[in-house]
Amino acid sequence: MTVTEDFASRTGKFRGELLAHCYRMLGSVDEAEDLVQETYLRAWRSYAAFEGRSSMRTWLYRIATNACLTALDRRNRRPLPSGVGAPSSDPSAALVVAPEVPWLQPLPSALLAPADAEPAAVAASRAGIRLAFVAALQYLSARQRAMLILRDVLDWPAADVADLLETTTTAVNSGLRRARTQLGRALPAQDELAEPSEPERRAVLDRFAAAFENADVRLLAELLRQDAALEMPPTLTWFAGRDAVTGFFARMPGFAAPGRFRMVPVEANGQQAFAVYLCEGAGEGARETGGGQAEAARTWHAHALGVPTITATGIARLVTFLDLGLLASFGLPPEVAVGAPAP
Repeated sequence: MTVTEDFASRTGKFRGELLAHCYRMLGSVDEAEDLVQETYLRAWRSYAAFEGRSSMRTWLYRIATNACLTALDRRNRRPLPSGVGAPSSDPSAALVVAPEVPWLQPLPSALLAPADAEPAAVAASRAGIRLAFVAALQYLSARQRAMLILRDVLDWPAADVADLLETTTTAVNSGLRRARTQLGRALPAQDELAEPSEPERRAVLDRFAAAFENADVRLLAELLRQDAALEMPPTLTWFAGRDAVTGFFARMPGFAAPGRFRMVPVEANGQQAFAVYLCEGAGEGARETGGGQAEAARTWHAHALGVPTITATGIARLVTFLDLGLLASFGLPPEVAVGAPAP
């Protein structure tokens, strides 16, 4: 076995969990993938000097964390709209688009460690990637993020975190307390996020998709909590309250008639999400050709990626990403023909 083959066989299995780690630190899939590449490049260059004093996994995490900290020195935090300004309760409020803001991105779960990977790799890649948690991490400094992720998500001993960050165990414990306090202010209370059983969750998701595909605002209102919120990066404008959210959707062209939306299930940040396709003119009755056959010339266009937060008391938040470039990372096409199978 060559040195290259040995390196690949010993380090390749950690790629998915390292991607998750860099994503937690950076809030961007694109940047996380770049940093994982940089991690492997740094590791390859110093592989001959690796003496095995720590595990291969720990060694790679050290390299990845330092690469992320260096990158964060040159980057702004990646918020959701709720981290930038106050919500609107007026469903007719004008949408203010801010493409210049480096928005938080969703993470395609398919990029993480596969289900048949070793249990430690699966656990490390799928822990702590919920959208609300990663959004809350953006309120922390880069070093606080590292402390909290390494201690609370990856369960590293405080002494190991101190060694990586070149500080003391006392400083790590003190910084971690401050990080947890600040994170607690940014995250909803745990009882508010209590999740339903899996059958109940599936039923809510099915009804949620049906509400859009059938242009049923009343059904959507039944599924939302009274304090539900809607965020739509890259727009700064976001809405809080069931009436404001349903009022906004009721004004959308897609809710003018049934059949204009197609909801394609995907998995983002370890939870069920939907790629939303919109067909302009659908639901108005198919025109027929001279032979009496329905004309199928219209096309479904990618519209958004929606990530709902499902709780035991209803849908608490819907983050709808309007950056269509994100769909490519989920392996989805920008458009499909009407009548074609779902992507």
